[in-house]
Amino acid sequence: MKKKVVLAGGTGFIGQYLEGKFTDLGYEVVIISRQPHHIAWCNQTGIISALNGAEMLINLAGKSVNCRYNDKNKEEIMSSRTKTTQILGNALLACETPPPLWINSSTATIYRHAEDRPMTETNGEIGNGFSVDIARAWEQSLFDYQLPHTRLVALRMAIVLGAEGGVMKPYFNLVRFGLGGAQGSGNQMFSWIHIEDVYQIILFLQERTDLEGVFNLSAPHPVSNREFMEQLRKAMNRKLGLPSPKWMLEIGAILIRTETELIVKSRWVLPERLEKEGFHFTFETIEKAFHQIILKQQSIS
Repeated sequence: MKKKVVLAGGTGFIGQYLEGKFTDLGYEVVIISRQPHHIAWCNQTGIISALNGAEMLINLAGKSVNCRYNDKNKEEIMSSRTKTTQILGNALLACETPPPLWINSSTATIYRHAEDRPMTETNGEIGNGFSVDIARAWEQSLFDYQLPHTRLVALRMAIVLGAEGGVMKPYFNLVRFGLGGAQGSGNQMFSWIHIEDVYQIILFLQERTDLEGVFNLSAPHPVSNREFMEQLRKAMNRKLGLPSPKWMLEIGAILIRTETELIVKSRWVLPERLEKEGFHFTFETIEKAFHQIILKQQSIS
C-alpha cells in the first residue's frame, strides 16, 4: 500500500506545492477542503477514514487575512482556523490508527511588533490585537488535544515566498510599475521563508520523532522592508522604485479591501529551535530566494 499524507485546507499556494512534492515521493495525498472533488469538512466519516493509517496530517486551513477586518471577516478568520482544527482533533480521537504526527499551521504574527530585537520560541513576546488573538486561539485549539499516539506541532510561519503564488505576484507588480521602494518607514522587519524550506522542515519534523510543540518557520536572515524591496529590484534589474508612505498605504488598503498591518507590522522572527536541532536551510538569504524565484518565474513564462 502507498504511504498516505492528509492535507487539510490543501488547495492554496502552500498546499498545492506540498501536494506535488509528496506525490513525487510516492505518497497518496488526500485533501480536505471546501472545494469540490475533495473530502468536505462536514464529512466526519470521510475525514476519519482519510486519517486512519496516514503517515502525517498537515493542516493549512484558514480564511485569508488579506481582507478588511470587519466583524463578518473577523468571525470567518477565527472560525476557519479554530473550528477546522477542532474537527481534525475530534476525528483523530476516533481513529483506530491515527497518524503519528499532526502539523498545524500558526503564524509568526503572534509576536509583537519588533524593531528592537528578534523573537524566538524561548524569548519571543506575544503581542496584542486581533491578529495575535487569532494566533493564540489557533494554537490553543491544537494543544487542547491530548493524543497519546500523535505528536503535535504548531508552525509559526513567516511570509512564505515562492514562484508559484503567494505574495510574490503583487511585489513583482509593484517593482514593474516603478513603485518598488520602501513601504511605510521601511524599517519594519520582514521575516520570510522559501516554500521549499517549508517542505523540507516538514520532512525534518517527520523524521525527528523526538520533536513537538512550537517552531518558528522563518529563514535565519530576516531583512528590513527597505532591504527586501532593494534586493527585489536588484533581482529584477530595476534601479528605481518610488516609496509608499504610510498615508498612501492606508488609502490603498481601503481601495483594495485589505489592512496595512500586513505591510507595516515589524515581524522579526528567528528559527532558533530548528537551527539548534540541526536543520539546514536551502534558502537562508533573501538573495538566494529571489534568484531561484526569478529563474523559476522565467521558466514558467
